[in-house]
Amino acid sequence: MNTIIEPSVKYTDSHEWVKIDKNIATVGISDHAQSLLGDLVYVELPSIGTTFQKGEEAGVVESVKAASDLYVPISGEVIEINHALENQPELINQSPYDKGWLYRIKVSDITEMTTLLSPEDYKVGVQNHA
Repeated sequence: MNTIIEPSVKYTDSHEWVKIDKNIATVGISDHAQSLLGDLVYVELPSIGTTFQKGEEAGVVESVKAASDLYVPISGEVIEINHALENQPELINQSPYDKGWLYRIKVSDITEMTTLLSPEDYKVGVQNHA
């Protein structure tokens, strides 16, 4: 499997990615995760205004093969969701780092970014579990 690792984001062990712009984090699932899940058919995203602590469950992605929980990679308040996914969950399969982003969160503790995996560390972890 030839997994795409996006160099401009940080990753979690549970295969979410985070891209920070000032104090706003865009969150999605990695190319590796979407390829393991297969064709996505449904996405349950968090509600705007909901506040999460890092590691809490924030939604679900469902494919023809399985359902997988989504975990919040960094604490904060959800300020935007990707409404396009409601009718086109396959955008995650087609473009996990661009059109297939899940939600944006206003970060409450930017220091949590230091606990996330670099693209290099994530790639090593994926390769070791292949």
